[in-house]
Amino acid sequence: LHDMARFNLVYGWNGTGKTTISRILRDLERRKVPSGSDITLAVDGRDVLGPDFPTESIEIRVFNQDFVNDSVFPVEGDVQPIFVLGAQSVEKQRRIEELKSELHEAQSALHTNRAAKDAAEQALDSHCVAQGGAVRNLLRTPGSNPYNNYNKAHYRKRALSMTSANDQRIPRLDDHGRAALQSQHLATPKQRINEITCDLSDIGQLTCEVTELLATTVTSQFLLTLRDDADLSEWVHDGLNLHRSRNSSDCLYCEQPLSSDRISALEKHFNDQHEKLASELDDKVKELNDESIELSKLSLPAAAEFYDHLAGEYEVVSEELKQTTEAISRYFATLTGLLTSKRSRMFDVISVNEKPPKVSADVVERLNLAIRNHNQASDNHLVEGQTARERLEIDSVAASIDEFHALISEAKRCTKSVNDDQTRTRNLQRDISRLESEISEHRRPAEDLNNDLHKYLGHDELQLEVKDTGYAITRNGIPAISLSEGETTAFALLYFLKSLEDHRFDLTNGVVVLDDPVSSLDANALYLAFGLMKACTQGAGQLLILTHNFAFFRLARNWFHHLKGQRSPDVLRHPARFYMVTCTQNGQLRNSTIQPLDRLLQEYESEYHYLFACIYRTVSRPTTDIEGNYALPNMGRRLLETFLAFRLPDKTGGLWSKLEDIDFDEAKKTKIRRFVDTYSHADAIEEPEHDLSLLSEAASVLNDILDLIEATDQTHFQAMVRAVTR
Repeated sequence: LHDMARFNLVYGWNGTGKTTISRILRDLERRKVPSGSDITLAVDGRDVLGPDFPTESIEIRVFNQDFVNDSVFPVEGDVQPIFVLGAQSVEKQRRIEELKSELHEAQSALHTNRAAKDAAEQALDSHCVAQGGAVRNLLRTPGSNPYNNYNKAHYRKRALSMTSANDQRIPRLDDHGRAALQSQHLATPKQRINEITCDLSDIGQLTCEVTELLATTVTSQFLLTLRDDADLSEWVHDGLNLHRSRNSSDCLYCEQPLSSDRISALEKHFNDQHEKLASELDDKVKELNDESIELSKLSLPAAAEFYDHLAGEYEVVSEELKQTTEAISRYFATLTGLLTSKRSRMFDVISVNEKPPKVSADVVERLNLAIRNHNQASDNHLVEGQTARERLEIDSVAASIDEFHALISEAKRCTKSVNDDQTRTRNLQRDISRLESEISEHRRPAEDLNNDLHKYLGHDELQLEVKDTGYAITRNGIPAISLSEGETTAFALLYFLKSLEDHRFDLTNGVVVLDDPVSSLDANALYLAFGLMKACTQGAGQLLILTHNFAFFRLARNWFHHLKGQRSPDVLRHPARFYMVTCTQNGQLRNSTIQPLDRLLQEYESEYHYLFACIYRTVSRPTTDIEGNYALPNMGRRLLETFLAFRLPDKTGGLWSKLEDIDFDEAKKTKIRRFVDTYSHADAIEEPEHDLSLLSEAASVLNDILDLIEATDQTHFQAMVRAVTR
């Protein structure tokens, strides 16, 4: 859309959003923050936000229903006066003009300082965003870490604390210190390690026990051949036990009879002492083997599982333990061999010639101490890492603290300038208001309004009575009550137009907004109202008219079409712009759109062309969107009413009675009636339930309406088609 020109006309049916536009502009006039939405207006190339409305000084006057309710006919109190200067107030007025000049300078300075304040705050914010991001990237880690969400607010808080504590000169880290903290910050936490259990037996005690067994001999009536031959002795011993278990009197080897004397001699050789010693030897061998197996099962953690500063100490102790366990295992193997040899030499004394290995009694405890130190470091890892990150944060903020201090000082300076300008502006406005109240003279506007009311209404029953604080509306000399809607509209409009002469409003540089100013006026009053509006607003700096009344729209359109320069080939040089507001339904919400005025509304003298075009386009390009069809029943009804009005000018009654006189398919006429009655804003709606499926038939029903027009007046129908499709 082109930006609004000096003169602007907006056409739209009721409910399309015109009132919303006028209310936003009225909030700007009243310096009130709009409620319910985020509002931005583009004024003279700059954006004015809704929250800034109270501080804006844009010259604007808005006529709408809210103006009527709030300003013209308040629930309590009198109508507000209109100030027009009298000759006796010239000196005070001169002072007012001087104050207004100063006010203009103050407002200009305020505008400049606001821009500087915004720029300073933006620069400060950008600095905080950048530095906050730098700290976050520096100290980000996987998993849970408060610095993973570090932002501009965290940076600003830290920088402010350092500034207020006067420690912005905090000593910076050197490269070595920063690298050490970085390493600590980035260190991956190690898993805890279980302590080991290793029982290093008393080697001296075991050596004594084995030595004693090896020195023990068996006293018996031994057989010399068996005593001197260990292998044979073992073989015979096993055979004797086998013959006993099988209760055999024959030799199981040669199958010859065994003499009782031979059996007796063998049993004396292998007596109880022999058996007991053999058992003790076997038990000790088993004990040594079990100890060796336990030592072989000992599993030590790898040095890589430890933190770097503990790994070296652990490697020394673990290597010592490994060497100790290996030496013990070798020694146990030696003792086991001697005991095995003793098993076959029961009658000999065997000596232990190898010395037992030296065993450090605290080697296991020292190893477990290294493990405990590692586990403590693992438990403290989060705390140490967080401490390192906090120190790195402080160092990073310290690197940019000078720039931060300069930016925040500039923002504070600009804020103070804005506050000073606002105070000066308020004081000037107060002084101007005081002087204006002293020179207020509103009798002449009341007399002018009374004359206009007489001309407008054709009688002088309604009068404005001048009071100290404003006006009172009277009827035949007594306070007026229960004004008709036409009287209300007439008085409100005349009062508004007269208020444009108020010296507190600069019409030539101001904006005038008229929202449906001719509501409830009859045809005669409408033309008079238009003439007054044209006379009172043609000198406005900018004029915006919003209306749904086509007759009034046509008058304003023709006025704008004949403005000087409107027919220039350069559209940007046109003094007038034409728009329309349309509305669509989206679920429970209505959405309004401002768009260029439809060509048919621009070129033709009736709304009928526009309605015919909308329906013809809908039929040509039907939509499956039910919500998009909500406006169509109203259009269909108004098109039919207009067509039948000139087709059957002598026929009285409503739409349905006129349809009955048209020669057309009865079933289609019934469908048309149901469609427009159910979904349009008719006075009487016969169908209590709205079947949404009917809206999906909009294109079909509207096509029937076009068929009815064509069947009734084919020449007219074809002419209309040519008009809307060219």
